Amino acid sequence: MINAVGVPQSVLLLGGTSEIGLAIVEEYLAKGTQHVVLAALPNDPLREQSVAQVKAAGAASVDVIDFDATAFDTHEAVIDQAFAGGDIDVAIVAFALDGDAEELWQNQRKAVLLAQVNYTGAVSVGVLLGQKFKAQGHGQIIAMSSVAGLRPRRSNFVYGSSKAGFDGFYLNLGQALEPYGASVLVVRPGMVRTKFSAHVKEAPLTIDKDVIGKLAVDAAIKGKSLIYAPSPWGFVSFGLKNIPQPIFKKLPI
Repeated sequence: MINAVGVPQSVLLLGGTSEIGLAIVEEYLAKGTQHVVLAALPNDPLREQSVAQVKAAGAASVDVIDFDATAFDTHEAVIDQAFAGGDIDVAIVAFALDGDAEELWQNQRKAVLLAQVNYTGAVSVGVLLGQKFKAQGHGQIIAMSSVAGLRPRRSNFVYGSSKAGFDGFYLNLGQALEPYGASVLVVRPGMVRTKFSAHVKEAPLTIDKDVIGKLAVDAAIKGKSLIYAPSPWGFVSFGLKNIPQPIFKKLPI
């Protein structure tokens, strides 16, 4: 259970080697979380490193389970396995694909794979987590969205469109779960300094993954349903959403 000051006893990270996901886990561990479940690709070379990182951060126990975002038929068994040891208090959905933006819109195979991971896989596990938390009568999902999804732009529209769907699903999943005692926090970061974004030129308002971890956990403890990370992105995004399309498409973004 989540205790009186908002700290969970157990955390599940879907995307078990995600740098941002692990930063969130570490922030929880610093506050007293005990048990962590890492769900990652079976052939991910970073699995052992991630386990060591979580243990070093103070986890009393760590389970590792196999998870492939595109193996949809296996997801029910994956979520059942994650909950097999007892209730999960917080589930972090932090897996995603990106790539060369110009290649993605011209490469059908890569575009479909990205869409399956970033949207279809996220919806698949989201529905299953929602049912688990509904049955428990408590639980919280932290869903890692992106400001890129608010208004997909020409420079990265395949990735942005996948995050637009992700964002809309998890915001409304939170509303659907509210009557049952569960909740969802959608986190909309801009660029974060990770290996995931290393191929892209650093943008304004870029922040470190540790900052995202703290912002996400603080917002989750406060019961928020949506945050921008960092917060100025909220004002920037409001402006971008309201710019007429003929002007928007001429912006150098």
